[in-house]
Amino acid sequence: MNCCGAHCSPSTASPPACATPADPLLSFLQQPSVPQLPEGYRLETGEVPSPAAINRLLASCQESTHPEELWPKAMERSLWQISILEESTGELVGFVRATSDMALNANLWNLSARPGPDQGRLLTVLMHRALHILRRDLPGCSLSVSAPAMSLEALKGQGFVIDPSGIRAMGLRLKSTSGTD
Repeated sequence: MNCCGAHCSPSTASPPACATPADPLLSFLQQPSVPQLPEGYRLETGEVPSPAAINRLLASCQESTHPEELWPKAMERSLWQISILEESTGELVGFVRATSDMALNANLWNLSARPGPDQGRLLTVLMHRALHILRRDLPGCSLSVSAPAMSLEALKGQGFVIDPSGIRAMGLRLKSTSGTD
């Protein structure tokens, strides 16, 4: 069993929120191969990118940015993060971070890669590496992925499909109601 409850090899990726494995009983030989970074990029797991760099990347992907003062707390609460940097400039071009209750649930957040010809490969590398780490460190967990539409092909390429009922995600922002119970 892997982190989404399906029977598959360690090289199979997990689904986006509310997705299901395309064929959970695929043999090991039918699983996607280990994706390689395009030339000119490097994977970074040790150094956390600056809040400004993460927000620039998210904005370039037309995703919501967050107040810079909140990023340190988000990173502190994360198990780990994976960045992809352009070697020539040091620019952050790919990012994902993981959180978990260390028991049953893991979450991938802020999956993003700079738009351009390498975007699909960058997303595939990020997802493959993130899932490798989660399977190694948190086997048997349930996984949710907060991912924009641009990442769907990378996720499908790792063996998952959108939920057949069409549900992608639902959310509710809770606000404090002072003075009421």
